[in-house]
Amino acid sequence: MADRLKQYIDDYQNAVARDLNKYDKLKDMDIFVLDNSMRESTVGQLRGHSIENKRAIFNEVKKCGFQHTIIASFSHMARVDDIWMKMLIDEGEDPDYLWAFSEVTVGAKKDRTPDTEKMPIGLRKIKEGGVRNVFFELDLGDATYDFNLFSVYKMYQLTRKWMSWCYENLHSKSKILLNIRDIEEVMETHPERVIEFVDLISTMPNKQRPFGLAFEETGKSLPEECGHWARIIRKIMDDNDYKGHLLVHVHEKYGYCDAIALECLIGGCDGIWAGVCGEGASMGQASSCVTLMNMIRLGNKKILKQYNCDNLRKAAIEVTKISTGKPPHDKQPVFGKRALDYVYHLNKDEFHLADFFGVEAPVRITTLSSPDMIRTRLVQLFGDDPHFTLDIALRMKELMLEDLRSDKRVEYMSKFGIAVLFDRAGGSLTESMRNKITSGNETGPHAQFLIGEIRKVWDELDSREEGVGDNMLQFDSFYHGFMAQYFSSYRSLDSKKALQALDMDSDGMIDWDEFLVYLTWAANEFPKTETPEELLAIAFTEAIIPASRDEMIDESDLAN
Repeated sequence: MADRLKQYIDDYQNAVARDLNKYDKLKDMDIFVLDNSMRESTVGQLRGHSIENKRAIFNEVKKCGFQHTIIASFSHMARVDDIWMKMLIDEGEDPDYLWAFSEVTVGAKKDRTPDTEKMPIGLRKIKEGGVRNVFFELDLGDATYDFNLFSVYKMYQLTRKWMSWCYENLHSKSKILLNIRDIEEVMETHPERVIEFVDLISTMPNKQRPFGLAFEETGKSLPEECGHWARIIRKIMDDNDYKGHLLVHVHEKYGYCDAIALECLIGGCDGIWAGVCGEGASMGQASSCVTLMNMIRLGNKKILKQYNCDNLRKAAIEVTKISTGKPPHDKQPVFGKRALDYVYHLNKDEFHLADFFGVEAPVRITTLSSPDMIRTRLVQLFGDDPHFTLDIALRMKELMLEDLRSDKRVEYMSKFGIAVLFDRAGGSLTESMRNKITSGNETGPHAQFLIGEIRKVWDELDSREEGVGDNMLQFDSFYHGFMAQYFSSYRSLDSKKALQALDMDSDGMIDWDEFLVYLTWAANEFPKTETPEELLAIAFTEAIIPASRDEMIDESDLAN
């Protein structure tokens, strides 16, 4: 039996080693990055980028050390790109690193063959703007042209015609990339077209060959087939001693985009053209940030020397904000808010994103968190405190499990959430905790309205006391204004405990900021609350009353 089990183990280990060997190629790769953040991040957005937006994105990209940048894509209509391109050249940006898109043709004629005489609008505008590097896009599928009437060889001749025009009219050392835009469709139905076109380009005289070839995946294919596209194209290039780059661009659709990007690099690509963040056409794209970080994680040290990788995450976040007006989704890999979290334990992985980017990793608090993780989160948010013990952290975990069994959907990650949990578990909110919570107060307009209505009642009560406008209420005023419907008597033990729980600085008064902690928590936890009365009820029944149960009252106070 032992021999049989050992055979299973050997089979497993050999299979894993065999499948993982392919990733070794990524460890030593010098990857070429053509940044497409200015164009890709605006595709699919409701608004295009202004000059100011483009400037901000361009600056973020430069901080990452990306030299080559796509700055424009043209149509017959005047657009911001026309002005932006000329502006960069006039400001002295090195045109050797600036790129713009152009079609190989102006479109199809009535017989579905390309117009071979008219100059593509992109080329004309590129010349006017002073850019010298052209990223040509072409199609080899039946959806655009009738290849029974217009052969692949004729498409090659047309492509070569416009390449020669670039060398003669833009710059003798113009860099040219050729993107087979519809490779996904063609490789499924007519792979011979791609193979013939690549072979024709690869057999051109060495000095006339383009800087490189490229293809893009639209989100429908599987990683393995995309890897084989790269593999066959690279083989044709190698067989003809063509040393050009091979770039890939991957769109998101079914969750494969980042895996496809890596598979293509393993297969034969040596570069990507992509935006630094995930925004893009359709559902997005495989960002350069995530692709490069995966290669670093797999052991590639060259990338650390090629690019300023410690700026990748910040650039991805900023470009997302510029493009959408919002930060990246919290769960976006690498540059989302939660990408740096410790989730299940405090043991660091061999490679941890937080360490790489030089930021503190927050500990995510869930019912799976250990008491040690809960205590660590308290210290992260409020500083070390002798009251943050493992015993109270264990009680906090027990309450979380009780909430789960009671079907209460409560969060414990925010300052508000974990502070209320700490209070419910028998801890007492300190003045320092209160100040840190209220200083970071973030609520939406509706929550602000509800809290504002409660504040009006507070101010009315305050106007009847001495020291009007001091942001404080006496216990008696607070009880009659807010607590009476939840406690039978001002002098009852339960009332005293609740007032003591609210009096965080133990000055015998209720401070507005002390009360605001619970109101804000209630507003954040129950965003569908409609009225101020409902918000008060939630604050008392879900937070203040549970927190008061562990308060200890001196017997002498009961007489007051």
